[in-house]
Amino acid sequence: MINAVGNPQTLLLLGGTSEIGLAIVEEYLRKAPARVILAALPNDPLRDDAVAQMKGAGATKVDLIDFDALDTGNHPDMIARAWDLAGNGRSAGSAPAGDVDVAIVAFGMDADAEELWQNQTKAIRVAEINYTAAVSVGVLLGEKMKAQGYGRIIAMSSVAGERVKRANFVYGSAKAGLDGFYLGLGEALAPFGPRVTVVRPGQVRTKFSAHVEEAPLTVDKEDVAALAVAASAKGKEIVWAPGAFRYVMMVLRHIPRAIFRKLPI
Repeated sequence: MINAVGNPQTLLLLGGTSEIGLAIVEEYLRKAPARVILAALPNDPLRDDAVAQMKGAGATKVDLIDFDALDTGNHPDMIARAWDLAGNGRSAGSAPAGDVDVAIVAFGMDADAEELWQNQTKAIRVAEINYTAAVSVGVLLGEKMKAQGYGRIIAMSSVAGERVKRANFVYGSAKAGLDGFYLGLGEALAPFGPRVTVVRPGQVRTKFSAHVEEAPLTVDKEDVAALAVAASAKGKEIVWAPGAFRYVMMVLRHIPRAIFRKLPI
């Protein structure tokens, strides 16, 4: 349950080793202690590091659950497990069940953009992880939060999905789908209490992007986290990171394609 001053008691991170996702959890923990549930690949070598990071940041308890984005058939059991843990390990049939206050959808995959549009197997994998899996867990999170009558979902999108460009159109098109789904999910859930915030960052300084030449308006993961948490607390549907991207994209969305394709972005 979110307490009287607006701090969540239980946080669920889907993409349990995501640098940005962990930064968002840390931003919450800076405000108040909370229980953290990390959903990560069973063989992810960074799992233990993520647990230690959350404990060091002040989590009252950290649980790990297995989550394979591609195994959509197992997603219902994984989400049920998260809610069971939120209820201090009580069985799903016992009452009252535990609640998850904030769920952060922060998993994803990218690859060489030129290879992706010419490699069917890899293109499908990127699309399934970035879009299909995000829809799968989104439906399940929505179902749980609708039933409990409150909750927040923070979904990591990208400015790459606002207007898909030739340079990374496989990844960008998947993020465009994710973005649209979670905005719609927020509208669908609003009458029942839960709120959804879609986060649209540009380039973020992480280990994942360390090899890429830094683009204008690049931000630190801590900046994204602060913006995401503040926007979610205010019930905002969308937040750009940095905020200036809102105005950049406002212009880019209206540029004719013949001109847009020539821009060095």
